[in-house]
Amino acid sequence: MKKIISVLSVLLLTSFAVFAQADLQVLAIVKLNKSESITVKQLKTRTAMYEKQMGKTLTVDERRKVLDNLIEEKLMLQAAAKQNIVIPDSTVDQYFAQGLSQSLGANVTEKELAEVVKKTQGITLDELMLKQMGMNVADYKAFLKGSLTIQQFVLSQIKDEVAKNSAPTDEEIRSAYESNKSQFVQNDMMKIFMVVVPKGSDSEAAKLKCNDLRNKYIDKKLTSDQIILQAKAENSGYQAAEAIIPKTEASAAGLGMTYNTLQAVYLQDDGWVADLQETSQDYRIIVLVKKYAAKMLTISDLVQPETTVTVYEYIKQTLAKQKQMAFIQTKAAEISKSYHTADNVDMKKNGDALNKLLNWGE
Repeated sequence: MKKIISVLSVLLLTSFAVFAQADLQVLAIVKLNKSESITVKQLKTRTAMYEKQMGKTLTVDERRKVLDNLIEEKLMLQAAAKQNIVIPDSTVDQYFAQGLSQSLGANVTEKELAEVVKKTQGITLDELMLKQMGMNVADYKAFLKGSLTIQQFVLSQIKDEVAKNSAPTDEEIRSAYESNKSQFVQNDMMKIFMVVVPKGSDSEAAKLKCNDLRNKYIDKKLTSDQIILQAKAENSGYQAAEAIIPKTEASAAGLGMTYNTLQAVYLQDDGWVADLQETSQDYRIIVLVKKYAAKMLTISDLVQPETTVTVYEYIKQTLAKQKQMAFIQTKAAEISKSYHTADNVDMKKNGDALNKLLNWGE
């Protein structure tokens, strides 16, 4: 029996080694600026991402296109490196957070979203990203960084052509509004004034400070602007801000409160001042400055209360970005194809040998 188990163990280890060896096989070497290999494993990882997003298994021909994309992506990144184009991690984090905020309709940080996901879905942000995108947060940020780098490189090559090829016409703007009219809805929103006094090492002192600020605000001895200005002073001991926020779960999480608490605030009259609030870490003042009821937006309405951007301007900016991205993508394809030559790319597998490697799982 022990001999049989030993033989099976050897067979399993041998099989694992064969698969591992196959994954490490080099499909191509990109050498525009330096030598970089593209392996079967790298191709499988990128293919898995596309398959997750598309909800289907890619064919061998489609995997060939993914391989071409990987090759041209590395060519463009090497070309960008030659021009010393570098995207800081802080910029990548900013774009990542902006993407999250746009999808939720509220400004949230990565940490705040992670808390909402954990609370509402019982999984981590990494697990949600893997489920929806086929990549965890770190891998997605690496992918995003590469995309931003290539975009910046292409822009450096065609900056004089971009503006004239991305300006939308009045007719395009109005047509876009009519086609998407039902989507231009303002959610229930509210303008709130909030003061947060951390407890620190003296909870009672924090409570007294917060209560004093509340009383001075109610008695009109201090305005919200004055309290916000004083909060910026060194060693003020508190934070204060005004903001217009939608009545959503994400907004509540961003303020460190439950959605039910945020709803309760919205149900009050304009100018309502809450009783002193206590959390495990601080004392708070919450003031409902003004409410804005949900409504359909006309093309001349403001996208958000107390701002200057109308729906017309928003659509104009959005269409300009879309046309700019389409133009950049077209030019990126042209530039990358010009780099994709035998001098810059050494294909290690071709024809039937390449098809065999791309036919994994069949």
